[in-house]
Amino acid sequence: MKNIKYYLFGLGTALLMTGCSDFLDSRNLSSSENADDYFFAHPDQIRPVVYNAVRYIATHIDMLDQAGDLYINPRSADDGTFSMFTVTPENGTVKDYYQKVMYMINKANCMIYYAGNDAELAAEGRFIRLFGYYYLTQQFGAVPYVTEYIQTAVNDFPRTPLDECYANMLAECEDLYNNSPLPDQSHTGYASKQAVAAMAAKIALAAGWDLDTSLGNATAGSYTVNDTKYFKQAASWAEKAIMGIQLTMSFSEKWAWNNEGNAEEIFSAQYDKDGYPGDKATNGHSLMNNYMAYYSNCIQTGQKGTGGGGTNCCSQKAASLFEKGDTRFEGTFMTFFYNSPINPETKNAEWGKQGYMAWYNCTPEEQKALPIAMRIYPPATTVAEAEADIKQMIEDGRILKKFATNTYGVNEPFAAIITGQDVTKWEFNTSGTMPSKKVVAYTEFIRTSANNGTCVTKYDDPTAANVTGSQDYRDIPLLHVSEMYLTAAEAYLLAGDEASALRYINAVRKRAGATELGSFGAYEAPYVTSTNFTFMPIDLVLDERARECYAERTRYFDLRRTKQLVRYNLEFSRFMKTVADMSNAAGEIKWYRPIPQAEIDSNKGISTADQNPGY
Repeated sequence: MKNIKYYLFGLGTALLMTGCSDFLDSRNLSSSENADDYFFAHPDQIRPVVYNAVRYIATHIDMLDQAGDLYINPRSADDGTFSMFTVTPENGTVKDYYQKVMYMINKANCMIYYAGNDAELAAEGRFIRLFGYYYLTQQFGAVPYVTEYIQTAVNDFPRTPLDECYANMLAECEDLYNNSPLPDQSHTGYASKQAVAAMAAKIALAAGWDLDTSLGNATAGSYTVNDTKYFKQAASWAEKAIMGIQLTMSFSEKWAWNNEGNAEEIFSAQYDKDGYPGDKATNGHSLMNNYMAYYSNCIQTGQKGTGGGGTNCCSQKAASLFEKGDTRFEGTFMTFFYNSPINPETKNAEWGKQGYMAWYNCTPEEQKALPIAMRIYPPATTVAEAEADIKQMIEDGRILKKFATNTYGVNEPFAAIITGQDVTKWEFNTSGTMPSKKVVAYTEFIRTSANNGTCVTKYDDPTAANVTGSQDYRDIPLLHVSEMYLTAAEAYLLAGDEASALRYINAVRKRAGATELGSFGAYEAPYVTSTNFTFMPIDLVLDERARECYAERTRYFDLRRTKQLVRYNLEFSRFMKTVADMSNAAGEIKWYRPIPQAEIDSNKGISTADQNPGY
């Protein structure tokens, strides 16, 4: 997909304009050209618009990762309207999400219309339409299910019942997988039969939870499985998506910045810095700026910067998730931060060769010449292990010492073991000798200064000029094989086949270096819980998804789907204390986001009576 030209279609209408002008070059049709004739002859020119629309979903954090247990904003009074369950139908983010996903669906219908139902392009459009409806139903439940290309100001689309939405989506998956000309696989961002199977697995899993389980007690997260047919379908589809692929590459290798399009990648949002003709400083994405603490002025310090003052930081629970030997901690977070020497003339770091990006862009010898800013140890590290490592680095001359003066904003060096409830911290001194340790509360550690916390590396782009804008051109995986292992595990568990579920969980754990389990009951969570929190088999699945898919914008779906949204917020949120905090005055729990008021006002097929419970 990186070789696709960037187009914009001058149709004389808003057909393909909205939201695309930042990504596409223009090709204006002359007054003598007929738009229909042109696009029936060249439906491939609609293709970039359709695939580019996926990027909005790929980078959306608020609605996909907030209102859960893994992320906090430590430098704000609260964690935002979504995590506080105070979002309303008038919320602009909800409106934007709903409209842009519907926009993507209509552009997919546009490509199908011009390509013809039997063409490969039409099959790609049908896949993107499925992708969009999955993301809509998981946020809003029942939505209008439209398969026609809307070219006029039609505004009468009632909500399609959720069971019909799921039935339509799964029938589409079945036909695409068995009868379409899609390739078996694609690692370049196009639709494939493997991607169809992965979407079918996720859709069937959601259908099983939404249609064939009954909620017992929201506080306890209890539920009853009434029928297993969808869960068995989900397991079968996940097997098809896995295609027998073994988890042989390391977790770090899978997410390495120079290993895009690897064997585990099924479908991704694509970015191409070299091929983009416009301003490269503003037309990538900014995911490497998120999921991190606040590190002050990135130009001065050479560390990554975030415009949100520490958005989506690692929560206390998330910091404790990784067991002894689990390599997913080092594969997810930066654990070794280099500093930048004080430069009294420029007062800035040399971006890319000092500070954070030195990990990627400097040779080992060049790294040894740089001061160390931060060393973050995995949570299961013992104090003795950390101190032995610190002593060795001092002996090796790794310049582990505090600057005598610090007037230019560089980071004060320290080492720390973050274990969720408490942090063991060594603050380095000016002499470079072994510092004394202290224990601080996690909340104090992550709020105290601009130096503390974690940075997710999954989206790091070492070629970025800096991180003050949208300069990240890493592709964003949206479907991948190890997530399908965990989808299969969840489906088998709900279908009553714990042995198969555990087999897939252990395959993921084995690759990560975590201890393989003999049963679901053998799992001992590495984080602290209250006496009210009784572990269930689904908690192991959710913990593995948290470790394997951290910062992949799946957590809200995971908790809503499994009926654990209330239970997990009551246990792990800093602010949710009672079920009433997640309900309206009538006691209706806010399991879904609200249907945007703008949709109710403009769509004659939807009225206030159709609003989701809780709003």
